[in-house]
Amino acid sequence: MNTERLIRIFAGTFVIVSTILGLLYSKWWFAFTLFVGANLLQSGFTKFCPLEMILKKLGVPEK
Repeated sequence: MNTERLIRIFAGTFVIVSTILGLLYSKWWFAFTLFVGANLLQSGFTKFCPLEMILKKLGVPEK
């Protein structure tokens, strides 16, 4: 498994979990969903992703 696949898995999981929590518990969880979406958007333009840096330091291969 490489960094790109893990980033997509993490992002998708966080969006699903925070959406469910927002629907069941508090609307404030949607702020986390917004944060994940904003981070994906900015990383698309800047090619900078904090999670990618963390995964590389943990030894996950890029490709």
